[in-house]
Amino acid sequence: MSDSSPVAPSPSPSGARRPLAVLVTGAGGEMGHGLLAELSKRAKRSDLHVVAIDVRELDDASRKHVHQVAVGDICDRSLIDRLQAQYEIVEIFHLAALLSTRGEYVPETAHQVNVVGTVNLLRLAADEARSHGQRVKFFFPSSIAAYGLPNLATKRAAGTVSEDQFLEAHTMYGVNKREGELLGNYYANHYKKLAKDRLDRPIDFRSIRFPGIISADTVPSGGTSDYGPEMIHAGAAGKPYACFVRPDAKIPFMTMPEAIDAVLRLIDAPAEKLTRMVYNVTSFSPSAEDFANLVRGAFPGAQITFNPDLQRQSIVDSWPEDIDDSAARRDWGWTPAHTLKSAFEEYLVPRIRARYR
Repeated sequence: MSDSSPVAPSPSPSGARRPLAVLVTGAGGEMGHGLLAELSKRAKRSDLHVVAIDVRELDDASRKHVHQVAVGDICDRSLIDRLQAQYEIVEIFHLAALLSTRGEYVPETAHQVNVVGTVNLLRLAADEARSHGQRVKFFFPSSIAAYGLPNLATKRAAGTVSEDQFLEAHTMYGVNKREGELLGNYYANHYKKLAKDRLDRPIDFRSIRFPGIISADTVPSGGTSDYGPEMIHAGAAGKPYACFVRPDAKIPFMTMPEAIDAVLRLIDAPAEKLTRMVYNVTSFSPSAEDFANLVRGAFPGAQITFNPDLQRQSIVDSWPEDIDDSAARRDWGWTPAHTLKSAFEEYLVPRIRARYR
């Protein structure tokens, strides 16, 4: 199977040629907002359509970057099949997920969305590879939630953690993300191993295990790492904020523009340069108190207190204090754009302050 030759549109069931498309699921989420804008620029240069799926209609700012929005559930096979009939899908960015905090209230629903939905998209990718004879690139955003350190003492002793350590997630979201990583490996390398007509390596699966991500442009929406961005938004809005973790709670973070840059760097990297399917990336690892001090400095009068929720704190304590991203730096040139201080001064504070004026 070719990895690099141009893809010609293939016929739809009606006999018409299907236009080439990049599919983005969960396009209305925090990462989708920024990623759609970048993919739209790239698509115009390569004559691709950007097609989005989300459970809600996209806002006007995002809608202008896509050719079509399919409003619906990624667990709906008929929705996926309709899109496949319309487009020749050559890349998939599978962002749709039910996040960690909400997932603990409805774990079975989280599994359905996060795992069954992922299988639907991987099956689509494999079918499309068979259709046009070229591997389909599939980006899957994983998370530090895939880690599961057994206790706080182990976390502090472990320090910087690599991709292959402590993979015993404590949350349904983390379990689902780990399942997604393993499913990606299966569909990329072992799909239908015993089938006589199996297609060798139909999917070019690439994944980043993201730390907490802070965006200046969207309001946090249910992640366990959202205490950092929630604190900043509350300070800018002049609202009191009771942080749900201890002052000494510490996990890695990065800004949303850095996360989007990492996605595009990885998806563009030559396959022969990649030594693994799942990569860590990170920028800085502050404590919750570090966040609070910077927010107080940027927004005098910010009312930040600490009222730890024991269950949510236990989740944060199961995630590493820092992660080793040396493989991403070596293989595809990942490098962070910010320290914690520069992220505040150059990106977060100016844009969030303007949002609340």
